[in-house]
Amino acid sequence: MTYTLQNAVLPLDRDPDLLPLYVDPETWSTIDEEPVRVTNVAQLSNILDRHRARIVAGRRVSFGTYFNAFPASYWQHWTGVRQVRLTVRTSGDATVLVYRSNGGGTKQRIETREVRGDAVATSFDLVLDQYSDGGWIWFDVAADRADVMFEGADWTTEQEPVRAGKASIGVTTYNKPDYCVETLNALADAPDVLDVVDRVFIIDQGTDLVEAQDGYPAVAARLGDTLQVLRQPNLGGSGGFARAMVETLAREGSDFVQLLDDDVRIEPESIRRSVVFGRYASVPTIVGAHMFDLLDRPKLHAWAEVVDDAPFMWRALFQERLPHDFSVANLRQSPLLHMRLDADYNGWWMCLIPTSILREIGLSLPAFIKWDDAEFCVRARDAGYPTVSMPGVALWHVSWLGKDDSIDWQAYFHARNRIVAALLHSRSAQGGTLIRHSRRVDLKHLMMMQYYPVELRHRALRDVLSGPDHMRANLATAMPDARTVAKKHPETVVHKDSGVPLRSRRGRQVFKRLKKHEFDSPTGLDLRTFTARTLVSHWFHTPKPENVSQPEVEFGKGDAHWWRVPLYDSALVSAADGSGKNIYTRDRALFRRMLVDSWKLHRRLQREWPRLSRQYRSALPDLVSEANWRATFEERP
Repeated sequence: MTYTLQNAVLPLDRDPDLLPLYVDPETWSTIDEEPVRVTNVAQLSNILDRHRARIVAGRRVSFGTYFNAFPASYWQHWTGVRQVRLTVRTSGDATVLVYRSNGGGTKQRIETREVRGDAVATSFDLVLDQYSDGGWIWFDVAADRADVMFEGADWTTEQEPVRAGKASIGVTTYNKPDYCVETLNALADAPDVLDVVDRVFIIDQGTDLVEAQDGYPAVAARLGDTLQVLRQPNLGGSGGFARAMVETLAREGSDFVQLLDDDVRIEPESIRRSVVFGRYASVPTIVGAHMFDLLDRPKLHAWAEVVDDAPFMWRALFQERLPHDFSVANLRQSPLLHMRLDADYNGWWMCLIPTSILREIGLSLPAFIKWDDAEFCVRARDAGYPTVSMPGVALWHVSWLGKDDSIDWQAYFHARNRIVAALLHSRSAQGGTLIRHSRRVDLKHLMMMQYYPVELRHRALRDVLSGPDHMRANLATAMPDARTVAKKHPETVVHKDSGVPLRSRRGRQVFKRLKKHEFDSPTGLDLRTFTARTLVSHWFHTPKPENVSQPEVEFGKGDAHWWRVPLYDSALVSAADGSGKNIYTRDRALFRRMLVDSWKLHRRLQREWPRLSRQYRSALPDLVSEANWRATFEERP
């Protein structure tokens, strides 16, 4: 029997920005020794449907692209598949060329075939035995003297999967119903994807309901019994995804749960690929997706992510190379993308989890938002179940470039959930450098006159010190409570443009732009000196009255760094999304109180770390148990 591992697909939308992710029509030039894409627009007319395209006479099209190359290294490393067959279907006179790469991105030709005639299927038998460090396999099609029709391609094997089963999809949403209806329509239009889907759960936690959308009845009729919408109070991402986990565990036909965020656009083939890869993985494996920017669609924003044990903080591997713009450099021009990148966790914007793992290690931590995905995957890793951040499996998600959730209500969850995750899983004494790092975060916010996030962070520390019971107790109240605290802090108000621009006394401060990921921040002795002087200045000196009544200076968001803003009594700073401006004003009394509180709380956390770690680890089975999550949902129907 033949099993399909991967289908060649073409973009769902007639969007020239998407084309480089699917096909590369060789429209490249060079300017100043840098590759530059000439145009994609002319190629859109040659995309005929989801699987068919026209290749113009004398032209060559490469399928060595993000969504159509085959990630051979991941299949070799994480599965037992060693024999793969590539079948390319064409009509017309053409040449089909098959290539591979190694972990360094070096291209090597495997085989070349000339094909003649209509409806020709050309097959290549490939062995996965040289891809331990990395590498892809792909094919090009070159048309002869007349146009050639590309009729589709697939990657198959005769090896049986390790496990069978379908996935239930769990979408958690809060007042983003239009995105959800679009996702449902994309699934309804992909019958080959629905073949691997048991049930689609929409966990609606909002007030603008999915079922109330104009397009919902039609797509619900198309999906029929496959679709189920469940309403519950807003329990955050962790509460919504835990509900999807609970519902999936109750279904005999589901062996995986596929978690999806609401504000996304999916590539349906990615869902099918993740389930198939999960079936073939040598051990039960969490299969995660990469994330592209929904508002700048050729840009890859997130791939293999890890948690550094000290200071117990997340990051992407080679984070300095992100985002990667496929409109500037395609897959074949990007050696780093050919390396096998091993992850510790994957964001729950799209993540496939086997139900066998849920039954063994439990469900999501009741964290509301932030760190629930990382904590779960680290917990699974420690139990022997890896997370694979799978190339060619991806979606488009609203990126964080227009946000700064470290200074809004989410600051509470950033602080609390990171510390809780470290108490549960850190292998370093007292969390390694976490406490020192957390103190520094407080200092930066205080020097920046950002008192709201510091108050939330201190609330988080007090809750952590109170013990693990608080996590389920305040699951539904922590977020609204954090939002209420914002009313005490005038810097949280975003002053919208009203036609009369806000002005500062000394004007806007503009700084020389350095290269990407390079900053002019102080380091070493200069950093210590700057911090000491700033803390002393803010402790002893009150701001000048004229700088309180009107902001002293103005900063663009990209210039408002912690080593610049503290030099002034007040500052007008652009909001991250450009919707207005915040006014930061120095408050000496608040600064003094919060600085002392920060020292005391972190000192206490350091002293009580061993006890707290034992307490949280002992409580973990109850915090993540299916029974307790069910009780939570029954309490809040």
